[in-house]
Amino acid sequence: MTVTTTTIGRRSCTPLSARKFFAWRLLLACCFVWALGAATPAHAVYAIAQFGEPKYPPSFKHFDYVNPDAPKGGTLVLANPNRLTSFDKFNPFTLRGNPAPGVEMLFESLTTGSSDEAASAYGLLADDIRIAPDRLSVTFHINPRARFSNGDPVTAEDVKYSFDTLKSPQAAPQYAVFFGDIARAVIVDPATIRFEFRQPNRELPLLAGSIPIFSHKWGMKPDGTRIPFDQLAFQRPIGSGPYVIDRYDNGQTITYRRDPSYWGATLPVRVGTDNFDYITYKLYADSTARLEAFKAGEYDALVEYIARNWARRDVGKRFDDGELVKREFRQHNGTGMQGFVMNLRRPLFKDIRVRKALDLAFDFEWLNRQLFFGGYTRLDSYFADSVQQASGMPSAGELAILNPLRAQLDPSVFGPMTVQPVTDPPGSLRANLLKARALLAEAGWHYRDGALRNAQGQPFRFEILDDSGASMEPVAAAYIRNLQKLGIEAIFRTVDFALIQKRYDTFDFDMTSLRYPEVQVPGTEQVSRFGSESADEQGSDNLMGLKSPAVDAILRALVHAQTKEQLVDAARALDRVLMHGYYVVPQWYSTTHRIAYKRTLRYPATLPLYYSANDWIVSTWWVAPSSHGGTQAVAR
Repeated sequence: MTVTTTTIGRRSCTPLSARKFFAWRLLLACCFVWALGAATPAHAVYAIAQFGEPKYPPSFKHFDYVNPDAPKGGTLVLANPNRLTSFDKFNPFTLRGNPAPGVEMLFESLTTGSSDEAASAYGLLADDIRIAPDRLSVTFHINPRARFSNGDPVTAEDVKYSFDTLKSPQAAPQYAVFFGDIARAVIVDPATIRFEFRQPNRELPLLAGSIPIFSHKWGMKPDGTRIPFDQLAFQRPIGSGPYVIDRYDNGQTITYRRDPSYWGATLPVRVGTDNFDYITYKLYADSTARLEAFKAGEYDALVEYIARNWARRDVGKRFDDGELVKREFRQHNGTGMQGFVMNLRRPLFKDIRVRKALDLAFDFEWLNRQLFFGGYTRLDSYFADSVQQASGMPSAGELAILNPLRAQLDPSVFGPMTVQPVTDPPGSLRANLLKARALLAEAGWHYRDGALRNAQGQPFRFEILDDSGASMEPVAAAYIRNLQKLGIEAIFRTVDFALIQKRYDTFDFDMTSLRYPEVQVPGTEQVSRFGSESADEQGSDNLMGLKSPAVDAILRALVHAQTKEQLVDAARALDRVLMHGYYVVPQWYSTTHRIAYKRTLRYPATLPLYYSANDWIVSTWWVAPSSHGGTQAVAR
């Protein structure tokens, strides 16, 4: 599952970064396959489940949401899957630079999950899995058929090399956080690898199973010397995935070819997938050029994240003639947080009263009527539309986590869950702004000399950083108008994708438009996003700069949960504390994927439950035989 493909309602909210594209894809996969039964078997098994048994039995032939008879062939052409407008490397695991879109198809992991269950893992590179009774290690046996793209067998040496490299300083820093509690990888024999853990943790076997594996020969020169991992750029990766790089041009286009020698094509977890012979990505300079190129027939499918575009711009002759088809597909992904994120490293945002005031100035109802055609729902949780969303008063399970932290938490955390301000009658923007003005006054901000100023006379002024251009500008403009009524000067600044990554890496921003990718089962990725240890690590995912011992304690409870109930309680406690902290001005979400596509494309009759639209298209769609017409899906 790709993480740059959001279900929140608009693409123009910045993903954590392009260089972290595969890292978040990995974390989403972990969430789909979060495993370990209550009574962990000591013998090797083909699949594991957190609760009960995996959905699919040992004899399963394919996942239900694929078409096992889908024809192979044809070419799929896509545009930028994010706002990346160029790429300068094939290595998606390092901090600097922009990886080529689609490069994750070159790499596989020891396990993979299904998209119609939230808590199971099936062998991919591994053909069996053995979890130690004390849960302090997990052992994988590598499928003897597994091969890299150069024909070499996948060995335990390659797995250990991949793990050690990703945890090293040469890889992006979030990997050291993700895999921090995996102490070491031990080669048992050439086909067997054991991961040892620092402490029992039900998530760790899944994190180990989802490590992307690449050959130890990647970057090796003919003389046996090695190019440092963080300097690998256009050296072609040696992975075990179904595609290899066919050709590329000037960092603007890249074509992948389905590997005819792909070792795993007949695995049950791969039947019905990877149906295109070629997949090409064309990178356009901006969203307007990308949309016009689609309407001109330059590429095959468009995932639309802007309701305004879906209603007003995704139209034209080719739509009228049936050459291009529009459809909304239901999805059940839990919704991640999306909003205007404040950088707590800035003194301006230290006071919670200031942050509450900024939230009160956001008029979602007006935006939904005027700009979004009523297509969205206001976000009120970091886990909206999922069982992890907190609501009402804290439960007994939540209080068991929160009560020991009472001295460190705002008393409001122990009351009702936060409710976002509304402007629909009997509410109004005027009433919300009056509340905001009172909060700002309490925090020492008063209007004088034409601006809202603190005791030192400094004006309340900040910048909203974004790289989405015109798509976000109307939203920001409406928000800025409301802030002006409070005497606050906010400037909306757009920069290109590469520059915003550099500023994110060094936390050089005041406020930014950001989306945290959704997860079905929250875990270690939350530590990277909100843990104190990540706040000062340049390039980390804790962009808001949150440092809270109480949040750290809740995160520990989350990642060490022993039952589903404990995990849900910890996630709700985290949600409650984060929402009461007002670190983000929440925006909106949608429960459907909007996809426009050429009528020559087909998709399976059964939809998955948890999926990202772009990855679903790439992995399970196919080109209809030339003798078939129409736009109907082909059933399994």
